[in-house]
Amino acid sequence: MQDLAAKYKIDVDMTTPPFLASISVDVDKHASIMLGESPQRDRDIDDFNTMIKNCASVGIPAIKYNLQIVGDLRIARTPGRGDSTYATWRYSEAHPKTPLTRAGEVSGEQSWERITYFLDRVVPVANQYKVRLALHPDDPHIPPPGYQGDHRVLGTVEGLKRFIRIQESPYHGLNFCQGTVSEMLEKPGEEIFDVIRYFGARDKIFNVHFRNIRGHVNDFVETYPDEGDIDFVKAIQTYKEVRYRYMIMPDHMPQAANDPHGLQSFAFCYGYISAVLQSVGELG
Repeated sequence: MQDLAAKYKIDVDMTTPPFLASISVDVDKHASIMLGESPQRDRDIDDFNTMIKNCASVGIPAIKYNLQIVGDLRIARTPGRGDSTYATWRYSEAHPKTPLTRAGEVSGEQSWERITYFLDRVVPVANQYKVRLALHPDDPHIPPPGYQGDHRVLGTVEGLKRFIRIQESPYHGLNFCQGTVSEMLEKPGEEIFDVIRYFGARDKIFNVHFRNIRGHVNDFVETYPDEGDIDFVKAIQTYKEVRYRYMIMPDHMPQAANDPHGLQSFAFCYGYISAVLQSVGELG
């Protein structure tokens, strides 16, 4: 991958492992870490640590990963601008396929034990090899009593604050999905900026998924960047304020029948990001 990128003068600043994805444990073949199943989770953790070492050896400075049980959740697609449709979540209308996943009922403290078990074994390796580990939050937030038995401890701002405190390390932080974090808030158009400041001031944002929503916690649609509730120019100014210095990228763009792979939507968002960066001056 590095050789291919270098051929086109592209820097690879982050990659993902072949497991710890944003999918349900019911379809994940490598779910032992969040299932708490030893000795397989220890083997998977060893593989993750090998990836850290390999990334360091070829100059990739960061890894993005998830620690999920039920995966990303949406209920429908809502008609949007032009011929596009927007991914939609309304907790009140959500109906899980099964009452529980194969994980069964997982309490908040059980999740924290499994998360801590993982971090205690991978963050020291990240420290040694100077590779940043960036957790993607749970998408979306789920209120008590949880969803399919999962209490989604990484689906709240307070949960993310607890997460970054588990290990004191400059290599332990977040893939800050601005869309996912906005989905945790009652008034995202007002509240998101202080959340950016909290994690950004502590240098815990290692990547930004620059995604907009319309709505609020438990009820939202994912929009184009210029029509959601978050002022993206103000957001960029806030990242600059906290001296954020890594990547900003599109995420979960609207879909259209005449753009089956989403390339036009992503191209629009890349252009939009470039424009807002120019509007406030380059970050750094």
